[in-house]
Amino acid sequence: MMSIRSPSHRVPYQYGLTLVELMVAMTLNLFVLLTLTGLLLSGKASYNAQDQQAQMQETGRYVMEVIARQVRQAGHEDWNPYLQPRRATASASPHVLGLDARTLKKNTPELESITAGVVNGSDVLALRFFAPDAALHGVALNCAGFIESRPEASSDADEERSWSIFFVARDSAGEAELRCKYRTKNGWSSDAIARGVESFQVLYGVELPSASGELQYMNATAVTALDAGREETQMHTAASYWHRVRAVRFALLVGGTHKAQEKPPQQHHLFGESYSASHARSDSGVLIEEEALPAAMRQRVRMVFTQTIHLRNGFGDTA
Repeated sequence: MMSIRSPSHRVPYQYGLTLVELMVAMTLNLFVLLTLTGLLLSGKASYNAQDQQAQMQETGRYVMEVIARQVRQAGHEDWNPYLQPRRATASASPHVLGLDARTLKKNTPELESITAGVVNGSDVLALRFFAPDAALHGVALNCAGFIESRPEASSDADEERSWSIFFVARDSAGEAELRCKYRTKNGWSSDAIARGVESFQVLYGVELPSASGELQYMNATAVTALDAGREETQMHTAASYWHRVRAVRFALLVGGTHKAQEKPPQQHHLFGESYSASHARSDSGVLIEEEALPAAMRQRVRMVFTQTIHLRNGFGDTA
């Protein structure tokens, strides 16, 4: 006699997903994946931005410190009480010199400049000083951090004065960098100080005879023009206007290496908007417009650093 199985003893069947259910599940999974990817990319972009900000801050502070130290050292004279002092005579070259919108070669003497390859109208700043006797008064470092030696004889003391020259050039990868040029025993050389310095601008605080002690800040071209405008009778009786420089104001535009998030092109005023409005046409480099930069250089994070240093060492009577 055949037994009839009850419904509770039936073998369960496994049913598959319908096409609609499969599409809904895939859509939800894709949405979760896209959300997580967006959060990951956002976190990475935020990290890169903060990292670039920190790097630029560090670069800017370091470069400003190096330049400020050399400006304060400009014009230093070795008043050694045991040896013949080494000091600048009335006919000596100025402690501070500069060039507008120029760059330098690595091994050429002093300020032998070129106009090819100038980075965003960057300037050249040259500073001179006497190194002291290391055994008695310590050492003096040039802009590259090397110890400078004291001139051996007073007759060639001005010729043997030390140099620290700052200028901007591009490295082998095409990135801008601030360099230091200095004299060695075997000639001239230059080293990179910091990468990412996209513009280096300098103004000089000149003490004019009619300004009652108030300094007039101008670029190197304007200082040189004052000398060119002197009367011929003054050439041998009055010092160059470069001898009247009492302060140096310099500015840096430091850029990151990666593009930032989408943002409109910016303008960077290295000495402020008021100075750019009056001098941007005659002083190239004080206003950097990102629209004028190559496409690969746009939309980067950039920061401006500015500082004014008054010279500690004057050049005697400049009347």
